[in-house]
Amino acid sequence: MQGLGIVILSHKKIKVMSNRKQAFATPQSNPATKFIEWKSNEKAFEYYDKEAQKKVSIPLPFKFLVLDELHTVKGWNDATQSAIYSNEVKFISKEIMTVKPFKGNEIAKGLYKDIKEKIVASGGHYTKSIYVMLEDGSLANLQLKGSSVQAWGEFTQKTRSRLPEEWVIVKTAKDGKKGAVKFSMPEFAFERSLSDSENEQADECFDTLEAYLKSYLVKSDPVIEEVIEEEVDDDVVF
Repeated sequence: MQGLGIVILSHKKIKVMSNRKQAFATPQSNPATKFIEWKSNEKAFEYYDKEAQKKVSIPLPFKFLVLDELHTVKGWNDATQSAIYSNEVKFISKEIMTVKPFKGNEIAKGLYKDIKEKIVASGGHYTKSIYVMLEDGSLANLQLKGSSVQAWGEFTQKTRSRLPEEWVIVKTAKDGKKGAVKFSMPEFAFERSLSDSENEQADECFDTLEAYLKSYLVKSDPVIEEVIEEEVDDDVVF
């Protein structure tokens, strides 16, 4: 019986995806299902629903799990009356960024610290691009700017090691003021640890994101994924 078992196992076919098929399986477009922003005036998060062609508000509390953090540039260019965007980078101090308006010629290209003045003069601003898993297991992108970036930095400064294992929740907004400008920022907190099934979901989400980023991050030119002509709110740019 033991010999028979060996013969059967030796003839079992194991399907292994070839490198050729893996290349085609690599996501060619950003796998995030939503691109979510903090709206200072509304004290809520918001995303653009492409199918409904309208902006959708996300009421608090809002919960998410962090998968990865990147850096990019967003904004509005008055000269071309179009949105500003750039490629995303993992290491902002050593990776080239290319900044463009949706309509018109390139604004700047180089390390962020070297082109920051050109970016700001053109109406652009630094944006932290955080890839997250939502409660329903979907992959989304959280885009923070101005005071929201500061709030995120203060929250994660001493707690980064907890991010892979715990849900982050925003229950309330905090008011702020800089000069005559009033604004609000999300208050980030940890809710609870992931369950075993949520851990599995997070691993699947991360694998999908990683497959995309491996091919995307080698490019220094921006890829148009989700450029929405947005209204400028009263948030503060730091």
